[in-house]
Amino acid sequence: MLEVKDLRKSYGSTVAVDGVTFRIAKGETVGLLGPNGAGKTTTVSMIAGLLRPDSGEVLIEGRPLGGDSDPIKRRIGLVPQDIALFDELPARDNLEFFGALYRLDGAQLKRVTSEALDLVGLADKAREKVRNFSGGMKRRLNLAAALLHDPDILLLDEPTVGVDPQSRNAIFDNLETLKKRGKTLLYTTHYMEEAERLCDRLVVIDHGKVIADDTLHGLYRLLPVTNILSIELETANGGLRLEDVRAVSGVRSAEVAEGVLRVGVHDLSTGAPGILQWLADTGHLYTHVASERPDLETVFLNLTGRSLRDS
Repeated sequence: MLEVKDLRKSYGSTVAVDGVTFRIAKGETVGLLGPNGAGKTTTVSMIAGLLRPDSGEVLIEGRPLGGDSDPIKRRIGLVPQDIALFDELPARDNLEFFGALYRLDGAQLKRVTSEALDLVGLADKAREKVRNFSGGMKRRLNLAAALLHDPDILLLDEPTVGVDPQSRNAIFDNLETLKKRGKTLLYTTHYMEEAERLCDRLVVIDHGKVIADDTLHGLYRLLPVTNILSIELETANGGLRLEDVRAVSGVRSAEVAEGVLRVGVHDLSTGAPGILQWLADTGHLYTHVASERPDLETVFLNLTGRSLRDS
């Protein structure tokens, strides 16, 4: 549905986007993940046609995106990072204004406005002025404005910045509904939990470059250790030698503190039975076992050497 090919954009000597390339299939949700200043918003702006790239191109179903008047742009809906609403107008009037920009009018405009308000849970606030809305309600109305022309592709540039948990969950529910309707979503964020919940695939960008493009499971497999076993020993340490633990097949790392052995394995299905059997065979009894998986923050740190939220 959407293909981005070698997009580049510079501002003087500063390279904001440096050869970004990725593809999104119809009905797929792809996360564009990276810290502030990584080039996410610039990339989205070029996809939306708001910025002209220095080089590269954007294709929708194989057709290059042209200038401002290209009718193919109507297949794109944009939810910008900054809220684009008129505070002095009621919610419905805001949507009718934006709908008119898409040349919607009459009964059709009223219908799509009502449907958008229903989707984002603001139908009961239709006549209330936006200045009285909470930050979360404004974000939801911002999303509704991007849906009026029924776009096939929705570009969402950090749409939950500064909202309360209840509104964030409401936005997530809205996006999951849109995905079920077959919409193609590009979602930029630096919140790990959002990417893990919403996205089929993740494109990780840093300093304007794509450094990874894979499923969540695929990104985890880039780590030297994909699971940690926490094993509570019956006797603290009990003469356990870490070099012996590390020599067990499937074990990638091992450390022990306060009677808890933490073992890193790449494949939980083979690594866990192996180390537990070895402990039993060597007389190191244990009372509790738990496993945990590194999070996306760990993946990003492994790929870049810095935290996702670093600027």
